[in-house]
Amino acid sequence: MVLETSPRRRSPLPLVMAVVIGLAAIIGIYLVLKPGGKSGGGAGASRGDCVALTVAASSEKSALLTELATGYNSSDRTFGGRCADVKIVSKASGAAMEALAAGWDPARDGGPPPQVWTPAASSWVSLLRQRAASGDRATLVGDAKPASIAQTPLVLAMPKPMAEALGWPGKPLGWSDVLGLTNDPKGWGAVGHPEWGSFRLGKTNPHYSTSGLNATVGSYFAATGRSSDLTAADLADPKVGDFVKGVEAGVVHYGDTTLTFLSNLAAADARGQGMNYISAVAVEEKSVYDYNQGNPTGDPKLAGKGQKPRVPLVAVYPKEGTLVSDNPYVVLATASDEQKAAAEDFLKYLQSPERQRRFTDAAFRSFDGKPGSVLSQANGLLPGQELNALDVPASAVLDKALQTWDSQRKRARVLLVLDVSGSMGDLTSNGKSKLEVAKQAGLRAVDLFAPDDEVGLWTFSSEVRGASTPYTEQVPIGPVAANSGRLKQTINSMAADGGTALYATTRAAQQKLLSAATPDRINAVVLLTDGKNEYNKDSDLNGLLRDLDASNLENSVRVFTIAYGDKADLDTLKRISSSSRAAAYDARNPISIDSVLVNVISNF
Repeated sequence: MVLETSPRRRSPLPLVMAVVIGLAAIIGIYLVLKPGGKSGGGAGASRGDCVALTVAASSEKSALLTELATGYNSSDRTFGGRCADVKIVSKASGAAMEALAAGWDPARDGGPPPQVWTPAASSWVSLLRQRAASGDRATLVGDAKPASIAQTPLVLAMPKPMAEALGWPGKPLGWSDVLGLTNDPKGWGAVGHPEWGSFRLGKTNPHYSTSGLNATVGSYFAATGRSSDLTAADLADPKVGDFVKGVEAGVVHYGDTTLTFLSNLAAADARGQGMNYISAVAVEEKSVYDYNQGNPTGDPKLAGKGQKPRVPLVAVYPKEGTLVSDNPYVVLATASDEQKAAAEDFLKYLQSPERQRRFTDAAFRSFDGKPGSVLSQANGLLPGQELNALDVPASAVLDKALQTWDSQRKRARVLLVLDVSGSMGDLTSNGKSKLEVAKQAGLRAVDLFAPDDEVGLWTFSSEVRGASTPYTEQVPIGPVAANSGRLKQTINSMAADGGTALYATTRAAQQKLLSAATPDRINAVVLLTDGKNEYNKDSDLNGLLRDLDASNLENSVRVFTIAYGDKADLDTLKRISSSSRAAAYDARNPISIDSVLVNVISNF
């Protein structure tokens, strides 16, 4: 007998399967066709079918731009039916300008060449045009004024009691006040505070740092009394030169980044010595806010997590005028048409009201110069004070200003101390020993000093061949003009042997310079090592740190350390440099030593 099955009793499985298969097909088609590639533009998805766009951004805003680019990439935003995959690469403005001018080398300059460059200020764009013209190279940037994504003016950041002693916030202050206190033999005693000692200025190197460049140009303008049309004739005027040289005389040292000064000040403040380190430092307005929030680095991920300083900084807006870092957004000529379209869309994204609030919440001003609510007197800032914004000089004048500064900057007395222990014979990734790579970099570093800088050379390992000390004076400190040949010959002949007497050598080197330190020079030790202390006769790190403590030394000797190779004790070297109010540098990848030494020598 055959039983007939009712349609209502049939299994629903085939129908369900058909629906599932149909939905899967629809979703698959959507994902294939959706702008952004097979997986669309969602967070964590592959962006392989999007237009790749690399943006080289100045270090003070690269972390924020990275967050904004992540939001852009994970959105469904498109332009002309395409999507873009934006990658932010942090590169100091001066270093990026030099890399672009020389022809970006991925091995040397860190990663593939960018299609968009956003330095901190248009001054760097002007210098790139000048370098391209003088080198008879095709320019990467046009003559049009670039768009801005945010602004922040240069200020002189001062510990609040010091600024108040000069009349802040009611009295206009500026470079002439800096010059007056620097040249006054009574120092801060001239305004009733002899306990603060001499006036000490923190200022970065204008060849590498935007704040240093803007401060240098600002002091030239201050010397002329004008706010525009700085000329080559002005730079050659002896009175202008004397003014700028007088300002530079108060510099404690230079450097590649203002973070060195702000980090050292924060460390001093944490020990209750916030008035003992520095009198003023030329930084951007944003940096004052970040410091006062306990975040000297300005990294948005660290906002609200640090300890606020006991002695806050306040911003002095130079009465003679100041330059504004306009954070230009420059699409380079090497970008393809698709990349140019992607760059234009990312710029629109950055200039949108929502993203501009991210900038103003981070203490930038908007791209059209409007301050946000965090720029307040309570936070050490005076957003209502009218800015006398200086005009960026013509490209040729700006380039000449840097050359002129080289002759007017404060001179240095530096002792180079190089590790020649046995581990320096280990091979690097390029097949050469660490010592050979360091020697080649050292030879080039000698040429970075001015002829009238004073430089000497020690080597160290451990006591070998009957020596009474683990360190050897190879070249006595003397003018580079006279010492250059001997320095290079000695560096060429160095050989690796022995252990690492780090603490004893560091102490002796600083003591050597302290015996000859004078306030008219930057007195410093530059110490390179690839290991940790292996010298049992001196293993007292805490004792060394006390000996190096610069907090009560009017004429301090700073110890700039370089951790070289992956066995170097970077944490200890950081403590050594911090105690002497200097900076530690990371060259644990030995191939990076060339660029690291450039950054180190920029302190002088």
